[in-house]
Amino acid sequence: MGVPQLDRAQREVYKRFVRTAVASREASGEAGLEESLLELVNVRVSQLNGCAACLATHVPAARKAGVSQDRLDLLPAWREIDAFGDPERAALRLAETLTRLDDAEERAAAIAAAADHFSDEQLSALEWTIVLINAFNRVSIASHHQPTLED
Repeated sequence: MGVPQLDRAQREVYKRFVRTAVASREASGEAGLEESLLELVNVRVSQLNGCAACLATHVPAARKAGVSQDRLDLLPAWREIDAFGDPERAALRLAETLTRLDDAEERAAAIAAAADHFSDEQLSALEWTIVLINAFNRVSIASHHQPTLED
């Protein structure tokens, strides 16, 4: 027996999962979160989780949303450089702490820092984005999804 492709093995579950992601993206837009911010978060979480398939999707989406290639290249070192504004830094910090989940004090501090830059509606939409990209990463990794590469 091979590795199950979760999206194919349980199609209805996956369809509902995708609908949840679409609803989350709509809520993010309604809350006023920029696509570029959401895609930065998606890329950073996918980097942390090592999800090649999600990176192959979200790096081009980030570029399309206006994130420069230089900023994408430097994203793993976002704490060390001035290329990211305060709201982006707060969102990236939140993304990292909600991905790792290993430090409750840091998580509380990251949420408090993000609350300084985002409304309650924006913060909850941002947290949903982070939760869902983590879940998509895990589905893709568990299913051994491979990115389509163009040479």
